[in-house]
Amino acid sequence: METRKVQVTGGSTYTVSLPKSWATDNGVSAGTTVEFYPESDSLLLTPQSETNRQEGTLGIDDLEGERLTRAVMTMYVSGFDIIRLEAGRITTDQRSAIRSATQSLVGVEVLSETTDSVVIQDLLDSSELSIVNAVSRMRLIASSMLEDAVTALVENDDDIAQDVIERDDDVDRLWLVVSRIFRATLRSPRAAEELGVPREDCFDYHSSARQLERVADHAAKISNLALKLEEIPEAVAAALVELHGDASDVLEKSMDALVAEDSGEANRLGHAAREAVLEIDEHTRTIDDMLRDLEPVQAQSLGLIVDSLSRSADYGGNIAETALQKAAPRP
Repeated sequence: METRKVQVTGGSTYTVSLPKSWATDNGVSAGTTVEFYPESDSLLLTPQSETNRQEGTLGIDDLEGERLTRAVMTMYVSGFDIIRLEAGRITTDQRSAIRSATQSLVGVEVLSETTDSVVIQDLLDSSELSIVNAVSRMRLIASSMLEDAVTALVENDDDIAQDVIERDDDVDRLWLVVSRIFRATLRSPRAAEELGVPREDCFDYHSSARQLERVADHAAKISNLALKLEEIPEAVAAALVELHGDASDVLEKSMDALVAEDSGEANRLGHAAREAVLEIDEHTRTIDDMLRDLEPVQAQSLGLIVDSLSRSADYGGNIAETALQKAAPRP
């Protein structure tokens, strides 16, 4: 850390010198324009950056299948707008993995292909993306998935179950968008300013989006189990519908608390959601007792479904905790 004294020049302008080592490392010299970003009682300074899109190159000779798909997604989340994938010769399997990756990302398409390279590009303008809108969309999809998964189970409807499983990909794509936006705000104060959301709030939205992604995963898990199960006893079906209602209520309260502008309302909803999670624990034990009288294989599958609904409520409780922290006074 270095310190500098603020001086006054011309009677009205405050000036402060920059450490030479920092200026040299960041290409700042006489005539360079720097940007200032006020954040509460702090002031962030950064050299003015070009608006050129970020390009990155990745050698993929030793990557294939899921490892290659994951590597492309990682480059995307890290913030690269143009990703060049290079190898001595790109195989058919590698091209298939790359296509799988682009289909799992929002706004990404293959720009060009040769025998030894594939270039993919993010066509979306990052400054137009909204982390709040992305999380709100995740909320709607994940909540509807959980509801439809239980409907598919109690009505023995394989079409609904299959639809839920397919929608999990939509939530995963949005999760990657949220992660990309969040990491951009960590790298650059300009990104946070363009987003119009404080960086602390971006962290809260990112954390909550992770919980919603897990809820969607459990909805897909319930649907996969529903595809294997036949009709279930009416009493158990009714209990599961009620348990879903309780879990859904926790999710709704917690998300409402997260986006509430009034801290008092956020606290009320957040505490209500946290308290409701404790009541669900008792509810799940009651259903587990009902399952003991069923055939073992069916009881095991239904037990997993009870666990998924309970965990979904727990994820809602985590969002509520985040909402309470977001609403708390800041130093």
